[in-house]
Amino acid sequence: MKITIVTLFPEFFESFQKTSIIKRAIEKQLVQIETVNFREYTLDKHHNVDDTPCGGGQGMVLSPQPIVDCLKAIRTPNAVVAMLTPQGKTFTQSVAKEFAQTIDHLILLCGHYEGFDERIRRYVDIELSLGDFVLTGGEPAAIVVSDAIIRLLQGVILKQSHEDDSFENGLLEYPQYTRPIEYDGVRVPDVLLSGHHENIRRFRLTQSLKRTLEKRPDLLENRQFTKEELNILEQLKKEKN
Repeated sequence: MKITIVTLFPEFFESFQKTSIIKRAIEKQLVQIETVNFREYTLDKHHNVDDTPCGGGQGMVLSPQPIVDCLKAIRTPNAVVAMLTPQGKTFTQSVAKEFAQTIDHLILLCGHYEGFDERIRRYVDIELSLGDFVLTGGEPAAIVVSDAIIRLLQGVILKQSHEDDSFENGLLEYPQYTRPIEYDGVRVPDVLLSGHHENIRRFRLTQSLKRTLEKRPDLLENRQFTKEELNILEQLKKEKN
C-alpha cells in the first residue's frame, strides 16, 4: 500500500516513519509513505497558498489552485483521495479495515488555517473526521488514520494480535493482565491461570460485553448478537439491577 500525505508541514511526519511498527513496515516494504508539500505547486509569486475568505470573516482559507494542481499531479489511476476535516465521515476501525483491504494508494489531504476553499471538494473522494472536535491542522489526524490502517496490512503484525482489539468485533476489548500474579492487593482472575481454554474464552467474552455495556452501550444498539452473547447480556443486566 502507498500512502501519500499532502501537507504544508512534511517534517511533522518524520518521527512517525522512523518509529516502532511503522518503521518496520516501511523497511519490509509493506507500506510506502510519502509526503508532498502542496506549497510547491502554487503559482503565486509570493508562494502563498491561502487567502482571506470571501464575504469577510476571521482567518485564512486554503486556495484551490495549489491543492488541485498538486492532486492532479500525484493522483494515480487507483488512488483514493481523503480530505481530513471535522465535517467528514467518522473514521472507525471498520473504515480502517476496509481501507487496508481495498485501497492500493491512499492520498490524505491535510488542511490548515480556517479550512478549504469549497471548490477543492470536487477533487476529493471521501472526507474523514476523527470526531467532534477541531485540530490546528490535518497532520495529527493523518498520522492517526495512517497508523490505524498500516497495522492492519497483511504482514505488519500478527493477525491474532489485532483480532481481539477494541471495535474489531464491535465490542470493547476485555481486560488484560500480566505478571506479577498479585500486585497492590489485586490478583489476576483465577480463570486466566487455569489453562482451561473454553472457560478463558467465555470469561473474556463476558468481560468484553460487560465493559462495552458499561462504557459504550451505543456500540450494542445495532449489533447482531449470537445466542451465547444474548444469554451473557441478560445475566449481566440482571446482576446490574
